[in-house]
Amino acid sequence: MTEVKATESLPAETHHNAAGDSLIKPDYDPRLANEDLAPLRKQNWTSYNFFAFWMSDVHSVGGYLTAGSLFALGLVAWQVLIALLVGITIVYFLCNLVARPSQRTGTPYPVASRIPFGVLGANIPAIIRGLIAVAWYGIQTYLASAALIVVALRLDSGLAPWADVDQHGFLGLSALGWAGFGVMWVLQAVVFWRGMEAIKKFIDFCGPAVYLVMFLLAGYLVWKAGWSNLDFNLSESGETLTGWPAWQETIIAIALVVSYFSGPMLNYGDFARYGKTFGAVKKGNFLGLPVNFLVFAILVVVTAAATRPVFSELITDPVETVARLDSTFAVVLGALTFMIATIGINIVANFVSPAFDFSNVSPQRISWRAGGMIAAVGSVLITPWNLYNSPDTIHYTLDVLGAFIGPLYGVLIADYYLVKKQQVVVDELYTLSPRGRYHYVRGYNPVAILATAIAAVIGVVVVFTASSDVAAFSWFIGAGISFAVYIGLKSRIPHSAPASVDA
Repeated sequence: MTEVKATESLPAETHHNAAGDSLIKPDYDPRLANEDLAPLRKQNWTSYNFFAFWMSDVHSVGGYLTAGSLFALGLVAWQVLIALLVGITIVYFLCNLVARPSQRTGTPYPVASRIPFGVLGANIPAIIRGLIAVAWYGIQTYLASAALIVVALRLDSGLAPWADVDQHGFLGLSALGWAGFGVMWVLQAVVFWRGMEAIKKFIDFCGPAVYLVMFLLAGYLVWKAGWSNLDFNLSESGETLTGWPAWQETIIAIALVVSYFSGPMLNYGDFARYGKTFGAVKKGNFLGLPVNFLVFAILVVVTAAATRPVFSELITDPVETVARLDSTFAVVLGALTFMIATIGINIVANFVSPAFDFSNVSPQRISWRAGGMIAAVGSVLITPWNLYNSPDTIHYTLDVLGAFIGPLYGVLIADYYLVKKQQVVVDELYTLSPRGRYHYVRGYNPVAILATAIAAVIGVVVVFTASSDVAAFSWFIGAGISFAVYIGLKSRIPHSAPASVDA
């Protein structure tokens, strides 16, 4: 394939900043470039860093809850296991596709989006992805705060009335819930503020740490229950599906897994840009997705199965499972570990992403740090505890988000691989010249915008009007339609006088 290289230009200036050392050339338009959005001077992430990224992403309360919610579909354990493994394998290949343009150019997702959408049109996917990240940031912060509340109640049972939303609540959350949410909000902001290098070190620790606790938790519950007492029929009703209905629900479960990871998958370029080589990115993805997720899925299934004989009911929330333990030390250790793990995913998936996305909208006014804090403030306003409080709500939330994320993915992949043939002139991603390769029409590519709009509208209509079984495929519907529309209209993509691509 053609190597992605920048055209020769004026001498570049190296900037040292929170998002990494970048190269800004004097002819870069300040309306399109700042120290955080410019191409990286040094890419130093290894395969382990990407492996750790996915461990932090997968080993969260949200990931556990999503996997556990699949039992509500009426599937037995081995069917859930198949759904999780097939779904994550699909995510693995899709992540490799979206990682390549950012790794080769050293640019974050919103800048890579300028390739299909135009230097100004890229603000459309940036804003959409940024707003979605705000919603997920709030959800994960809430889930992490639940672990903190478990610790507080175990250490001081007198706080119980303050954890009751009916006695002391506001906007659907108890006073203690607000306190926990606030503590988690501040802790995440502190880690984020220290920059990408600190974030990398943090996630390198989070993934392995939660694995240790998950193995201990599963082992303890299995020991207490007795292996012979485990029943892997974990459907909530006690009845499981067979034949075609079972496979139909398995396929739906696969779609839900892809939808769950669709957010970090879309903006994976925000991290792939730091990869030493594309090979390092792919290796880290393989270890962190199919391999890591298989082990995680087995742990989820075994742990959930053990909760029924131990606690006389199925518990798919790891925080609640830990809270039921009879050892204060075990409760505190387990809850704090899940809390740390969830902080890890929240920072990498939902803090870094909007930081780049919102900065892209106005590079001169919004830095990477400022973009992240905009997302943090917005996450409180959406009252996220109301978005993720039941299996039905989880699936509905994933369906709606997938309807918007899918189209953005489809357009980027169609343009980069089939239209541009992986040829990118990096310097022209930072110019507003009408002759720029990515200027299109006044900085916007109307074909990309049209393909995204058509696919998103159809996806939303499907979510709100079709059956829940069909709505589960909103990401695939959106991505497929936008991909097809964009390729179908590629002859209508406006072209300006292109600069040459270095060979």
